[in-house]
Order: sequence, then C-alpha cells, then structure tokens
Amino acid sequence: MPEIRKILYVHGMGGGGDSRIPSILRERLNAEYAFQVICRTYDFDPEIAQRQLAGWAQEVHPDLVIGESMGAVHAIALRGYPHIFVSPSLNAPFFFRVMAGLARIPGMTRFFDWRYRPKEGDRQRLHFSPGVLRKWLKVRALALQNTTRNGSEDYFHAFFGSRDHYRRSGVVLIRTWRKYFGPGTWTVYRGSHFMEEEYVVSLLIPKIYSVLGLPVGS
Repeated sequence: MPEIRKILYVHGMGGGGDSRIPSILRERLNAEYAFQVICRTYDFDPEIAQRQLAGWAQEVHPDLVIGESMGAVHAIALRGYPHIFVSPSLNAPFFFRVMAGLARIPGMTRFFDWRYRPKEGDRQRLHFSPGVLRKWLKVRALALQNTTRNGSEDYFHAFFGSRDHYRRSGVVLIRTWRKYFGPGTWTVYRGSHFMEEEYVVSLLIPKIYSVLGLPVGS
C-alpha cells in the first residue's frame, strides 16, 4: 500500500473546506501519488483559528503545510513543518486595525459583513466586529516568531502573482516577505492573487513534489 502524504491546506479569508486550490490539488496530485489534502473551515477570529489549526496539525501530522492569502499568517505559526504559500497576505492585519476603528461607527460592521461576504458552501463565516479585527496584529506578531529572520529552521517558499491587485495596496508585499524569510524564497508567476489552475499545475504541484522529495512524472 503506497505511503499517504498529508497536506494541511490553510485557506484564505472567506475560504473553506471546498476552496478551489485544494480541490484542484486533490484531483491532480492523486494522479501519481497517494495524497490526502486536508482543508477545514476555521474561525475568522484569529485566536480561535490558531487553536483550531494547531489541534488539527497535531491530529493529522502533515508532511507539508500550505497557506493561502490571509491563511499564511496561521500557516507560519505551525512550527516544525515545511511550508509553501500562495499570495501570502502578511500585511492585511494592519488594514484590519483601520477597519476596527471604522467598525465602531454604527452600521459599518454590517457593511463589511455584506461587502466581504463569502461564496455559498463550506466557507468561513466573516463577521468584522472591532474586537475580532483588533486581534489580528497580535496574532501576526506571534506567528512571525516562526520565521527565518527569527531563527526558524522550517522551510518556507512563497508564490506571488505579478497581477495581484492586493500588491498595489500593500496587503501583499514581496518586500515584507523578504524581510522575514530572506532572498531566494519566492517565485513570481504571471497571474492574479487567486492562483490560476495553470500555475497550480505548472508551479505549485512541482514545488510540492520537490519539497517532499518526490520525482516529478514518475
């Protein structure tokens, strides 16, 4: 019986168990090897989410952790695993701090909940209360203790889209990534924030094989 390799996939804001990229991975990876891609819907409250994800990591014992977008903050915090990231949004917590102030205005939380409502399905429920939004900077700081800059020996590699609209605002910033993980730890693809399937197949999956020491195309 072939060895089953487990990937814990940490979805982004408003994602969930039926998110697109892990669904593609489930279909494509199993064509050559035995993989289990675990993607579970976690709480938007970052403190609750980190406890959930830490518990799932202990349960699953993944061979690899992948963090997408806002999920990168939580994925970094999982120590002792190799990590791959898709469009890591390490600066989003700074924008949440601004949103926390705005959310104190009557009606703004309801507006944010409507504006950023997730798709139907197994998706993260978003509620932009001031209390939850204020937690994100603390959680980010704790997560970034597990970085190359701070002495972590974990493996980290990120993919950034050259047409990622969040790079214009600074939510996604290669400079921030380099600050914490050093040069040569990222790849830029000619796509958007939401990695297109062609790049999942041509870049992300080969990187997964490489990190896990698997021959490509065997």
